Amino acid sequence: MQQAFPDAAALRSPRSLDDLLLYRLSRAVRAGSGMATRLVEGGFGITRREWGMVATLAQEGEMTSSTLATHLHLDRVRTSRGLRSLVEKKLVERRQDAQDRREVHVQLSASGRQLFGRLFPRIAQLNTELLEGIEPAHLDIFLQCLRHLEQRGVQLLAQGVVAEKADRRSGGTRHRWPERGG
Repeated sequence: MQQAFPDAAALRSPRSLDDLLLYRLSRAVRAGSGMATRLVEGGFGITRREWGMVATLAQEGEMTSSTLATHLHLDRVRTSRGLRSLVEKKLVERRQDAQDRREVHVQLSASGRQLFGRLFPRIAQLNTELLEGIEPAHLDIFLQCLRHLEQRGVQLLAQGVVAEKADRRSGGTRHRWPERGG
């Protein structure tokens, strides 16, 4: 079923799910990321999160696991699990910091660099194909809009626009839903 596509006025005054910017962005991301997930998981045996770690380490080089977590906007537990899996797959090497034994440094192994060298061109090609048919001037405008959305999101987060906190460790809202009269 084809979804209605909003115009600028609908985005500024949403009246339906299809008019919500975050919903539309999510749909666009899902359309491409599913293919990327199938590529990294089915073709290369790593998860999408692990791919993010491999790609970041390939681009940035050795770093601490906490720096990697911050870079990827992941919590330390998920980062640790992903790194443990990548170490088991012999794609990442770990070493403890000589001065602070609590700190762990990670870097790609030779196998990890080889994996990145084979996988990155495929992911890059997928990205290129997704952009096919968009005029360069429109891409420039799109990138300006993305930059603005990222910056505005950071500003709104810093301002505390949403006061509620997610509580995923205790099951989120499923323990409170439906609301019960007291």
